[in-house]
Amino acid sequence: MHTSTMLPAPRGGGFRMEGYWVWCGSVVQGEDGKFHMFASRWPKTLPMHPGWMTASEIVRADSDTPEGPYRFCEVALPARGAEYWDGRCTHNPHIVKHNNKYLLYYTGSTHPLSDPEPPGNFGLTDPQCIVARANKRIGLAIADSVLGPWRRADEPILPTRPGRFDSFLTSNPAPCVREDGSVLLIYKARHYEGNLHGGMTIGVAYADHYEGLYRVLSDEPVFPPESFHIEDPFIWQTNEGYNLIAKDMEGHLCGEKYGGIYAKSPDGLNWSLHGQPQGYSRTVRWDDGTVQTLGNLERPFLLFQNGKPTHLFAAVSDGSDGFKDASDTWNMVIPLKQ
Repeated sequence: MHTSTMLPAPRGGGFRMEGYWVWCGSVVQGEDGKFHMFASRWPKTLPMHPGWMTASEIVRADSDTPEGPYRFCEVALPARGAEYWDGRCTHNPHIVKHNNKYLLYYTGSTHPLSDPEPPGNFGLTDPQCIVARANKRIGLAIADSVLGPWRRADEPILPTRPGRFDSFLTSNPAPCVREDGSVLLIYKARHYEGNLHGGMTIGVAYADHYEGLYRVLSDEPVFPPESFHIEDPFIWQTNEGYNLIAKDMEGHLCGEKYGGIYAKSPDGLNWSLHGQPQGYSRTVRWDDGTVQTLGNLERPFLLFQNGKPTHLFAAVSDGSDGFKDASDTWNMVIPLKQ
């Protein structure tokens, strides 16, 4: 996938919600023939960042077409109490249909503290944020219908490992569920440095079946952060191995800060940039003829139909400086040339 394959984005497409920050769009066609987006939302009474760490919840919206607009339907994974590992926050949804099951990978977190007051001043040094960040883990919810009900496990599928690169947190699941039910899972991790977290790294895990057990395949990150500073990977299987698109945090790989890289691997462990390494750009063309450079374009997700990628979904923000000056966020959809 490259920027040259992208068609103009429908201005009225995607998913927005009045009064909410919206992020993390992931789409599947349900048994009803409609397209269902699983997304994250949290109220605008909290700042966009880091409000998601304590108040995000995964919702479902639907549309008759992949482009949308998507209509809010329900909260799919609501808060369920501080005693659960994912009891106070659900985020980073990634929906997969495998045979007759729907698999909803996500990041969950919890904390035993009260909600921040006043919420508008909530920041990274607040106790709720510190505890919620350290409790981020990857989980899996399973349902027989895209409408639920969702069976949530009492334990995450990918816990942290003391003394390793993922000792602090695991998040941002990017699964590739294969025909036999086995899974290659790329994920984001951080390690402890004293009482704080270290830099962002990317790991890879494998399970013989999606219900587990997941085991990490390498003692070292598969993308060393000093040379591959990426976030929000999305992977898919090809005849040659695996392809990946991800957010380029510095712009050193694809040439654009917060743009998207395109990489390939024969085995999911050893990755190299594609000959044309830019997978997507933050500068988008709308179907009304205008061009816009967005503050963020991340959490990429490809919708496949009949084995081909047909639409790129991404979480985007207005403004020009990442999260810092965002006043609105939504999930946009970009049709792809076939």
